[in-house]
Amino acid sequence: MATPATTTSTTPPGRRAILDLAPLELDCMNALWQLGAANVREIRERLAASKPRAYTTIMTIMDRLAAKGAVTRHKVGRAYRYQPNVTAGEARARAVDSVVEHFFGGSAPALVEHLAGEEPARAAQPARPEGRKQKLEVGGSKVERVSPQEPSSAAPEPGEPTTPKMDEVLL
Repeated sequence: MATPATTTSTTPPGRRAILDLAPLELDCMNALWQLGAANVREIRERLAASKPRAYTTIMTIMDRLAAKGAVTRHKVGRAYRYQPNVTAGEARARAVDSVVEHFFGGSAPALVEHLAGEEPARAAQPARPEGRKQKLEVGGSKVERVSPQEPSSAAPEPGEPTTPKMDEVLL
């Protein structure tokens, strides 16, 4: 199969190629972003310290990236020279947007809470102010006294004991 002297790849409609990268494809893209434009030998040399791979492996990966539209390639002599079609910053932004959309329901604050190690607030359950609780024993019965911050008519949380509160006990 003959390959044209210049090949420009575009992303198929409806596909976000840069987000569909396998780990070695992403490694090759990171090397290419650092180099700006490079051939397979230069990319392989850049990866050699951390991910030594055969020349043909890198060549296959770069062909796949060209087919996905992540890179553009131009024939220079007997080899192709590759250029990224998207900057590293644009790729990061797309990846973060995808994570926010698919894992956090479009909520960037929920992602920030997750990264900070906090549990995101649950929208389904409204927060209920907690009053100070005291356990008392009145007439041999254990009761719970709640300060006025919590209304006495509040429904107990699931699994919470349903002992009468001090305000509800008639003496």
